[in-house]
Amino acid sequence: MSQQAIVKSFDLGDGRTISIETGKLAKQADGSVVVRMGNTMLLATVCSKKEAGENVDFLPLSVDYQEKYASVGRFPGGFFKREAKLSEYEILISRLVDRALRPLFPDDYHADTQVLITLISSDKDILPDALAGLAASAAISVSDIPFNGPVSEVRVARIDGNFIINPSRSLLETADIDIIVAGTAKDINMVEGEMNECSEEDLAAALKVAHEAIKLQCKAQTELAEMVGNKTKRSYSHENHLPELKAAIEKACYDKVYAIAKAGNANKSERAKMFDAVKAEFVATLPEEEQKAKSFLIGKYFHDVEKNAVRDSVLKERTRLDGRKLNQIRPIWSEIDYLPSAHGSAIFTRGETQSLTTVTLGSKLDEQMIDGAVINGYNKFLLHYNFPPFSTGEVKPMRGTGRREVGHGNLAMRSLKKMLPDEMTYTIRVVSDILESNGSSSMATVCAGTLALMDAGIKIKKPVAGIAMGLIANNKGEYAVLSDILGDEDHLGDMDFKVTGTKDGIVACQMDIKVDGLSYEVLAEALHQAKEGRLHILNEMAKTIQEPHSDYKPHAPRIVVLEIPKEFIGAVIGPGGKIIQEIQRESGAQISIEEIGNIGRVEISSPDKSSIDMATARVKNIVAIPEVGEVYTGKVKSITTFGAFIEFMPGKDGLLHISEIDHKRLENMDGIFKEGELVTVKLIGVDPKSGKFKLSKKVLIPKPEKSNTSAT
Repeated sequence: MSQQAIVKSFDLGDGRTISIETGKLAKQADGSVVVRMGNTMLLATVCSKKEAGENVDFLPLSVDYQEKYASVGRFPGGFFKREAKLSEYEILISRLVDRALRPLFPDDYHADTQVLITLISSDKDILPDALAGLAASAAISVSDIPFNGPVSEVRVARIDGNFIINPSRSLLETADIDIIVAGTAKDINMVEGEMNECSEEDLAAALKVAHEAIKLQCKAQTELAEMVGNKTKRSYSHENHLPELKAAIEKACYDKVYAIAKAGNANKSERAKMFDAVKAEFVATLPEEEQKAKSFLIGKYFHDVEKNAVRDSVLKERTRLDGRKLNQIRPIWSEIDYLPSAHGSAIFTRGETQSLTTVTLGSKLDEQMIDGAVINGYNKFLLHYNFPPFSTGEVKPMRGTGRREVGHGNLAMRSLKKMLPDEMTYTIRVVSDILESNGSSSMATVCAGTLALMDAGIKIKKPVAGIAMGLIANNKGEYAVLSDILGDEDHLGDMDFKVTGTKDGIVACQMDIKVDGLSYEVLAEALHQAKEGRLHILNEMAKTIQEPHSDYKPHAPRIVVLEIPKEFIGAVIGPGGKIIQEIQRESGAQISIEEIGNIGRVEISSPDKSSIDMATARVKNIVAIPEVGEVYTGKVKSITTFGAFIEFMPGKDGLLHISEIDHKRLENMDGIFKEGELVTVKLIGVDPKSGKFKLSKKVLIPKPEKSNTSAT
């Protein structure tokens, strides 16, 4: 007998329905739901330990989104034929959900918490990423885990001038705004997406439309929790407090920290040493036993004092930690063509943040194959972001690419991809290595990537720049919007809002809000302040290079594209790839062939022009149509008693009959030709039935004159 489920359904307002089901699957989890829209179904579960780990003063939250290949009726690729580690696409969706959920857990809740979202059924036209946040929040809402939600996520896209919530995949292809927005019934707390140079007003309008849909989804979750019975949230005590110690640290350290913040020292390392000295001075006043016993709480309370003092300083003094005005951008310098062997390179430095970015150009053979459950195909533009520990002066083990690196690289990739040429022959890989970091290295990647692409000779439509905006606000209604935030301002502030764009509009954004009650007025102010900063950065970049170089680097690969009739593809490839491999081996060029409709697209690439010319000539000869009356130089392939077969064009043999070799009669073929010998012949005919070619050598030889002497 089937288990009876509790189901809450709601309409998106256009006849499409989303349902949230609980009580049927995964009942041993603290909370579990199945969210369904069309044939797309997501199973979300949440489990949280009852106690926190020792000396843990943060929320150890992990969010994993995974797509099952069975959801689309496919086998996984690779040798093992099973789902393995998360793909970059799955990591990006995991991050979207994590960033929406994390701010809504109580500040003092520190138990290990795990949210798992699994795509168990997929509808080819309904994207699951916009439903993952709803599923995760609903699972928490029906559990006993403390949570200040519900929260939800929606995709809002502008298509033909109209905003649509969670549009179908086919419609999304024509959107000029595509963003995923998360929030509670009261506030927006996360935004990520891309646009076609939209205005600040258009982005704000999209957020308002998204928030109305989010309110509907939050209401549905609340009603589902009521249907389940509104479980009593578990009691917990994850923090130990010593009010006297906290008061003592505040009294001894607040004014000193405030003074350091007010002084505006632009050197990150020196500021850190000064803050550490204030802490050490207080610790020295305590007995040695107390220093060790209370070290964890001392660090926690001092961090709170540091956060409050720095924030108060910014709000009262209207200056920043490094002495800048609220809207002031740090000094910028950049350089191109720094690496002589790269196809394109640039250094972009803003304050204490620096990116060394390279561009590598490749052929179709270098494309990235994507084999996901929902998304598969090929990718011609790659951007990789690396954040080594030395960039912040730290020592850490290198354990491969982290989720943060994947997320930052994706934001930069989306930003630059919008401005690539419409017709892009090359496969392009951009790599940003962060050499120094103190705030917004992802935005430095966008700027350095633009410069490196122009240095490589890629004809981008317009330069792109990025800027990270911050916010500090208090409960008195006072706030400060900060342009080009430092790492400390990101850590201690209430918002991290990254905006990228050209001189004409926004192309991508990513926003995380850590405070309740961000009004649209403050958001609009941040967007317009970001535009001022972006234009300033673009002007600084223009001092280094204003437009793409007219040509590629001498050592960069050149690509020639030929279009051939589809029926000639096999002739170019040859049996078992013999012909194309021979051409590549002899010319040194790389060749790829793709069938598109009724044509074959042949791509020939090499940094050496003579290699391309040789390969191009060979391909053209193969696909050339023999013309009767034309003269060809061919190779003797075989000799028979009645003549010789000559390969007069690649892959095309013709018979040079014994009677067509010379004007004089030949009795046999002995000693006439050797196999492999080159012979110049003329195509004199094509058999209409068999299509066989008839060649002649004697028509190219002057006919001997007849003797006029008579008998005497």
